[in-house]
Amino acid sequence: MMEGEIINIAQQAIYTGLLIASPMLGLGLIVGLIVAIFQATTQINEQTLVFVPKILAVMIALLVFGPWIMRTMTEFTTKLYNSINTITGL
Repeated sequence: MMEGEIINIAQQAIYTGLLIASPMLGLGLIVGLIVAIFQATTQINEQTLVFVPKILAVMIALLVFGPWIMRTMTEFTTKLYNSINTITGL
């Protein structure tokens, strides 16, 4: 097994992980920014106010992007399983 193959698999795994996490992180970031702007304009300094909207946004993103996330994970896992013979040299 070559080091290049291992590095390539690690790069694909990191890329897939970032790709899968980006919808939830992006929506959480946008909702957090909106709540922070609302808090700044109304001068409400409640630290726990931002958690509930963020949690709801992440849950909605999971519901909306769930099928795409599962398809992406399944495709990556299938590619990984199909390349086992190539990697191990059997």
